[in-house]
Amino acid sequence: EVRVLALMLFHPISGSTHKERLESFYRSQAGSYDEYRRKLLHGRPKLFGSLPNLRGAVWVDLGAGTGYNLELMAEAGKIEGYEKIYLVDLSGSLLKQAAERVKKNGWTNVEIVEADATTWTPPNGEEVDLVTFSYSLTMIPNWFAAVDHAYSLLRKGGVLGITDFYVARKYAAAEGLHENTWFQRTVWPIFFAFDNVNLSRDTCPTSSTASSPTWSRSTSAACLHLLKCPYYVFVGHK
Repeated sequence: EVRVLALMLFHPISGSTHKERLESFYRSQAGSYDEYRRKLLHGRPKLFGSLPNLRGAVWVDLGAGTGYNLELMAEAGKIEGYEKIYLVDLSGSLLKQAAERVKKNGWTNVEIVEADATTWTPPNGEEVDLVTFSYSLTMIPNWFAAVDHAYSLLRKGGVLGITDFYVARKYAAAEGLHENTWFQRTVWPIFFAFDNVNLSRDTCPTSSTASSPTWSRSTSAACLHLLKCPYYVFVGHK
């Protein structure tokens, strides 16, 4: 845990493209990525536990990383119902971990795709029933384009699921959202930006306007020992 935290905080990020910067950040921690993130990414179990149990469907996980979300879906008894699952990410190091996970579990309906979440489309123009972003939206520089693209991939009635860190607008309660402290609104965006994680006041409200909300929640949970980071979970449909 200490090693991963040190890599996250102090490892220099280099590269002239988004893909190169992602690889620079994740290459050295890919093998131990999941162990620490289990304690950090509190929204993942809530998101995948709240998604509908679809049958014969196509699921696209954008910014899928190591493929850990597959295990959460499997624990919820939902993974076998999917005809096809695409794990899309720009980081080859993380996708290597995903490929090993898929092979180990014998999931034959999963395809690993190294591509940009803002532009990739399924082969043969497949209609998509579910698109998810699990702590990946804040890692995408043009996250507005990513949300718009995800919406365009969905069939009518398809489901959009998102969970991520965020910071609330100052008077978030008026929008039905969890309000943050001054420290959370001011310090966390600066702190996370060192790792190119872009906390925005707009991600949570934008999710709600991009698709019709089915269920959503915003709260805070421990992320760095006693310090709490705001996160939200959103499920909507097209």
